[in-house]
Amino acid sequence: MQSTDKINDLADALKQPADLNFELPDPEDEEIAEHDFLQQVDVAWQVCDRFDLQTEIWRGRILRAVRDREKVGGDGRGTGFLNWLKEREISKSQAYAWIQLANSADTLLEEGKLQPSAINNFSKRAFVETSKAAPEVQMMVSEAAQKGDRITRREVRQINDEWTAMTSELLPEQVKTKAADNSLPTRYIAPLVKEMEKLPESHQQSLQEEIAANPDVDTIKQVTTEARNLAKYLKAAAQVQALEKERIDIETALVEAQRVGCLNVAADLVNQASQMEQMIAKLYMTWKRISNLADRLYVDTGASTPNLRSLLDCVEPLGGEVMELQLSDATERIVRLQIQETM
Repeated sequence: MQSTDKINDLADALKQPADLNFELPDPEDEEIAEHDFLQQVDVAWQVCDRFDLQTEIWRGRILRAVRDREKVGGDGRGTGFLNWLKEREISKSQAYAWIQLANSADTLLEEGKLQPSAINNFSKRAFVETSKAAPEVQMMVSEAAQKGDRITRREVRQINDEWTAMTSELLPEQVKTKAADNSLPTRYIAPLVKEMEKLPESHQQSLQEEIAANPDVDTIKQVTTEARNLAKYLKAAAQVQALEKERIDIETALVEAQRVGCLNVAADLVNQASQMEQMIAKLYMTWKRISNLADRLYVDTGASTPNLRSLLDCVEPLGGEVMELQLSDATERIVRLQIQETM
């Protein structure tokens, strides 16, 4: 009986419209000061944001319950859960994003890091950002929310940047000291740490020495760009078959590029080479596909389908040994490509 009563209560609640009937200011009323207009609109927006967050947390909890029920009595492959999503036109990725949000909310609540009433002080994006942050950052954000502070994604990122600047082992002490006394903005430091984490220790050390020698904003920006280019270079170089065949010493080539000040150009060259090889592989597979489809269509067409046969005649050469394409630039150049298969 209790279960039936609860279901009836929920059903009755659905019949009631959500209490989101705002008195929005008239945008054409020139007597309303701009500051007052924006303040009234912002309040309404915050209410919608909180409503949206609470709704999505509960959607996640509902989806989690359906998924877990399937684990108990389903076929072991989650077919029932996927069918449930399909009936409601919910993608699998969206469903698990909601479940993750619900898991994050419940973890914060169960661990005592957040009081239920404090959730209303978060925007949805801020809450998602908090759920992805380190436990220490979650604690600091939760404390601010429980004090009644309005938490947006900007505040979460700022706290996260400050935490990164003060705790990352990749940063020299000179940088941490300047971050602590606010003489070096933390918003520049977090991207640097993110890029340095992608690099081998040997490259991290050289960058650390450069930052320690000049712990200022310009150096931080420069080293961040350098670290980004290094990461791109190393990632792309590992994927270029042409470099593997010749057994190029990637590390030595990298040192030489740094020495002559052309790391950015070298990184871009290796990245473009990687993309070119990927495009060649994709081109080959597409070329084979066009050839096979053209053969199938040729068998099914004839005198009764003259327009379809004309379409085939125009497209079929793209699956032939030599392909030709006129570039749509001012010179109207024609490019011819020939594919030769070798076993």
